[in-house]
Amino acid sequence: MLLAQVTGSLGSIGYGLAAIGPGVGIGIIFGNGVQAMARQPEATGLIRQNMLLGFALAEALALIGVVMPFVFGK
Repeated sequence: MLLAQVTGSLGSIGYGLAAIGPGVGIGIIFGNGVQAMARQPEATGLIRQNMLLGFALAEALALIGVVMPFVFGK
């Protein structure tokens, strides 16, 4: 007996689940960055620089995840 049948691209479902990680990571990066700037306003430039670097790395993971379903999909 067949209970359920999944049709469509499972890669899209996988990417949707994988996008949760970078989303949470970016939220943590900016939340802690703003908190650090509030505590030490004189270090705002350094904090912002490191915050944007972390954002770029986390966003790169999400963009790689966008491409993977197309590369490995049928």
